[in-house]
Amino acid sequence: MAGCATVPVTGDPAVSVYATAETAPVGTGNEDAADDPAIWFNPESPAKSLIVGTDKKAGLHVYNLKGEDLFFLDAGLLNNVDLVTLADGTVLVAASDRTDPDNSAIALFRLDTQSARLEPLGSVSSGAGEAYGLCLWTPPFTNAGDAVVAFAVLKDGTINQVRIREDWTGRIEHTMSVPSQAEGCVVDARNFGLYVGEENGGIWRFRVGRSDPVGELLAPIDNRMLVADVEGLALMPEGHRGGYLIASSQGDNAYAVFRLPGMEPVGRFRIAQGAVGATEETDGIDLHAGSFGPDYPAGLFVAQDGINPPYAQNFKLVSWAAILEALETSPKAD
Repeated sequence: MAGCATVPVTGDPAVSVYATAETAPVGTGNEDAADDPAIWFNPESPAKSLIVGTDKKAGLHVYNLKGEDLFFLDAGLLNNVDLVTLADGTVLVAASDRTDPDNSAIALFRLDTQSARLEPLGSVSSGAGEAYGLCLWTPPFTNAGDAVVAFAVLKDGTINQVRIREDWTGRIEHTMSVPSQAEGCVVDARNFGLYVGEENGGIWRFRVGRSDPVGELLAPIDNRMLVADVEGLALMPEGHRGGYLIASSQGDNAYAVFRLPGMEPVGRFRIAQGAVGATEETDGIDLHAGSFGPDYPAGLFVAQDGINPPYAQNFKLVSWAAILEALETSPKAD
């Protein structure tokens, strides 16, 4: 009897783009394992930039732009990952640690960009509850001894702002929340805007740096631009206020693009089968500006691929210039 079959929800038409490269599969096969990437841009030799990706069942991988697996660190149940370059040149990598489902933590690492190795630095508490999403922010003004601010998105929708110090200790400064399960987040450092993806709600924005930040739902799930679940978020800044926010519309294997600062819908794209495979059920994404060489002349977009047969899950690399060209030349939906 097929009368109870569920019809998949499909949003507005999405233009096709194609990956230029893909990473080696994560080490955990036949499971939902790969989750979130973070891009380190090498300003001296962009083609030697690196990608850190989570295997949420096992630890962290470091890949080059060819997708080769340069290093793996058995670091446990790490879900989302982000990185920043500190004032002293340290590349700090942080990941949400789900080892204890009742007490979230942020695992800290130093990335040696020459050897592509990760060195554990310890961990800091990020509050009661299960760790899930994570993003980093370097405020323009910090106190002596402060390194960076992390936003720990817990599975129940709680968002804890955690101050991490140079001695790799931390403390929770502020707490925010969205109504239900959330994960993806990204910070616009230009205007202190924190964007958070509530999986079945939509995209929220908070103004960080306040003692009582209140969120605003900017892009609700509408089954046009966004089909639940809303997963990874990434940002491409342009100038003082402009640019783009990209969200993984996991429910129909697409990515929604909004124009900043007003969050006007630009269009949608999907990574289709080409010389490199398509992506489906994407969790984490990342996007970085700059020329990474001829394959990525205007920036690099990296997306987790949740279905990658016959291999384990991995990450796909796409030219940001190709995405913009596809969006600009596509017929507009009514």
